[in-house]
Amino acid sequence: MIGEAGNFALVLALLLAALQGSLPLAGAQRGDTRWMALARPAAAGQFMFCTLAFGCLFYSLYANDFSLRYVAQHSNSLLPWQYRLSAAWGGHEGSLLLWTWLLSAWTFAAACLSRQLPREVQARLLGVLGLVAVGFLAFLLLTSNPFARLLPAAAEGNDLNPLLQDAGMIAHPPLLYMGYVGFSVTFAFAIAALIGGRLDESWARWSRPWALAAWSFLTLGIAMGSYWAYYELGWGGWWFWDAVENASFMPWLVGTALLHSLIVTEKRGTFRSWTALLAILAFSLSLLGTFLVRSGVLTSVHAFATDPRRGAFILAYLAVVVGGSLLLYAWRAPRLRQRTELAPLARESLMLLQNVVMLAATGTVLLGTLYPLVLDALGAGKISVGPPYFEKVFVPMMLPVLLLVAAGPFAGWRHGTLAQLTRRLRWPAAAALGIGGGTALLLRSTPMVALGLLLAAWILLGTGWQMLQQRGKLARQPRSWWGMLAAHAGLGVFVIGVTMVKGHELVQDVVLAPGQQAVLGQYGFTLQKLEDARGPNYTALRASVAVTRNGEPVALLQPEQRRYKVAQDTMTEASIDRGLLRDLYVSLGDGTGDGRWLLRIQVKPFVGWIWGGCVLFALGGLLAACDRRYRQARRTAAARAPDAVLNGAPAMQEAR
Repeated sequence: MIGEAGNFALVLALLLAALQGSLPLAGAQRGDTRWMALARPAAAGQFMFCTLAFGCLFYSLYANDFSLRYVAQHSNSLLPWQYRLSAAWGGHEGSLLLWTWLLSAWTFAAACLSRQLPREVQARLLGVLGLVAVGFLAFLLLTSNPFARLLPAAAEGNDLNPLLQDAGMIAHPPLLYMGYVGFSVTFAFAIAALIGGRLDESWARWSRPWALAAWSFLTLGIAMGSYWAYYELGWGGWWFWDAVENASFMPWLVGTALLHSLIVTEKRGTFRSWTALLAILAFSLSLLGTFLVRSGVLTSVHAFATDPRRGAFILAYLAVVVGGSLLLYAWRAPRLRQRTELAPLARESLMLLQNVVMLAATGTVLLGTLYPLVLDALGAGKISVGPPYFEKVFVPMMLPVLLLVAAGPFAGWRHGTLAQLTRRLRWPAAAALGIGGGTALLLRSTPMVALGLLLAAWILLGTGWQMLQQRGKLARQPRSWWGMLAAHAGLGVFVIGVTMVKGHELVQDVVLAPGQQAVLGQYGFTLQKLEDARGPNYTALRASVAVTRNGEPVALLQPEQRRYKVAQDTMTEASIDRGLLRDLYVSLGDGTGDGRWLLRIQVKPFVGWIWGGCVLFALGGLLAACDRRYRQARRTAAARAPDAVLNGAPAMQEAR
C-alpha cells in the first residue's frame, strides 16, 4: 500500500494547497484575520504530505516495487542503491514530484521565516505560493502520477538511463530545481506587493535574501550540469548551448539582473516597477524551462519527457501564471511610475544599463532557443541554431557587462561623474592593461583571447581595489558586501577559465595500437594495454594510457567503453587528470579491426577555473543572503505601519 499512501498524500497536499491559495488571499482582502491565519498551517501540512509522498517513492525504488509503472521504467534490481534512489528524479514523473516537494519546502520556509512580516503580506505571499502549488500538484495527479500501478507487476525493471548513473546526476537536478523553485518566492513577494499596494524599500529587503538563495542554488545546479556533461559525455566540452541548457541559463541571467535591481530598490527606493517585472520574468522563464523539458518538443540528454500531451497542460498553466501576472503588473503600472533625476554615470544608471544589456542578451538566447521550435511547429522546415550563433551574438553583448561589474561599485549614488569614476579607477585600469595585455603577449594569444584576459584582470583588480579602499573598515563590512566581492571575483575567475580553454585548448583524434604514442603539445600519450573490466551492472573495455611530459611520467589515464547489461547501451567513460592549471582528458572510441583503437586526447588549460568561478558565485550569493540586516528587517517589520502605498512611505530609511 506504499504507492496508494503516496498517491493519497498528494491528494491531501492538493486540497491544502487549494485552501492555502484561496482563503488567506480572500482574508487579506477582507481584513479577516482568521482566514489569513490559515496560511501557515496549510503550508506546513502541504509540506508534510509532499514529504510523505516523496518518501513513498524513495521506498518503492529502494525496495524494487516493480508494480509501480515509474519504478519499472526507471530502475532495476541490479542498479546500485544510490542510483535506485536518484532514479526518483531520473524520469518525468519523479522529477516533477521533486519539483513539487521543493516548492512545498520553499513555501514552508517562507511560512516559518515570515512570521514577523505584516499579516496581510504573509497571507498574500503564502496564498500566491499555494496557487502555484495547485498547478503542479494537479499536473502530477492528472497527467504524471508517479504512483500509477502496473498490473500485472513487471518481473524486472527497464533500468535507469546509463547517462544518469553518475554521482553528478545525484546532485544536479535537486540543485537546479532548488534555484528554479526558489524564484517562486520572489515572484510571490512581487505579486503580493502588487495586490496589496505595498511596493517599497521594505518589500525589496524582504525579497532580496530569497532571490540570493535561489540564484545561488541555480548557479550550482547549472555548474554541476556543465561539469557532468564535461566528464560524462566524452566530448570534453563544458557548454553546448543545448536548448535545455539555455532553459536554465535564461532565468539565471534575469535573476542576476533582479539581484542588482533589488539593491537599488532597497537602498534608494527607485526601480520599483522594474524590479517587480524582473521578479515576474525570472519565475516565468523557470516555468518556460519546465515546459521545454517536459512537453516533448525537445530531444536532449537533459530532457525528461517526450509526451506532447503533457505539454498542453504546462502551456496552459504557463499562460495563466505568466499572463495573469503581467496583466496585474500592467494594471498597477500607472501607480508605479516614478520621476527620478539620475546622472548618466550614477551607480543607479550603471546598474540599469547593465540590467538592460542582460535582458537583451536573454532575449537573444530566447530567440535562438525558440525560433527553430516555432518554425518546426508551423511546418516551415527545420533549422539548427548552434554555438556559432550564440558565440557571435551573445558573447559580444556581455562585454559591456564585464566592464560595468568592476566600475559600478566605484560610482556615486545619484550624482556620479566621469571625473570621479576616472580618479577612482585609474590604478586598477592601468594594472589590468599591464597584466592582462602582458599575459596575452606572453601566450601569443589572439585578439579575442587578449580581450578576455584583459577583462578578467580588470574585474579581479577592481574587486581587490575595493577591498584596499576599505582596508580600515573591513571588519565592519556586512556579509552582503563580502558576498558581492566573492561573486565578482568568481566572475573574473570564470572569464579566465573560459578564455584560456577557448583560446589555448589542444584536441586531437588519434588511432593507436598498444605500445604506440601520440604527442600533443608538451605531452606524450602512450596506449599501454586494453583489458576487460566489470561493474555492478555493466561490463567494460578499459584502456590504460600513460601520459608523460619531457619524458617524465605525469599520469595514468584509464578511459572505458561500458556496456550496460539491461539497457544494452554502450557508453564512453572519459578519464581525466585534473590540475589547477590544466586538465588532461582521454576518451576511448571504437577499434579499427586491425588491433588499433581510436582515442581522443585533449589538453584543456584552466578549464577547472570555470566551475571554480561558479562556486565563488554561489558562495557569494549565499553569504549575502545570510546578512544580519535581513534578520533585523524581519524583526522590525511587524512594528511598521501597514498602510504604505505604492507611491511609498519612505520605509527602511536606515538602509540608506
